[in-house]
Amino acid sequence: MPIVYRTDLPLTADQFIDILSRTSLGPRRPLDDRECMEAMVTHASLTATAWDGELLVGVARCVTDFVYACYMSELAVDEQYQRRGIGKELIRAARSRLGPRCRLRLLAAPDATDYYSHIGFAHSPRCWELTPGNELK
Repeated sequence: MPIVYRTDLPLTADQFIDILSRTSLGPRRPLDDRECMEAMVTHASLTATAWDGELLVGVARCVTDFVYACYMSELAVDEQYQRRGIGKELIRAARSRLGPRCRLRLLAAPDATDYYSHIGFAHSPRCWELTPGNELK
């Protein structure tokens, strides 16, 4: 059965938690914080999903204005389905919903940096973060 890609199907928090738990992103996400996970799904601007029948096998979750910038906060593929091009197709599905000038940005997990450079992403060494508890000066 071929993998089916969708950008028009809302994702539930349970589905999101389940797919992340089957990937290397699971340990780096608050899977046990249901309120946070529900908000992550609800407030995403764009979600691309990959399905093997009824089984969710991949997800790309983005926050975007659809015109200038798109931040892909998760690209996760079930470890049993990796190395089949599903990640690239999820990126293509998400990009198909963005305007022609829109830049796709992401932060790569250390283990994934080779993957992103291999599929055509350029590395930018600049990322700034204001963490909770720290105030602006």
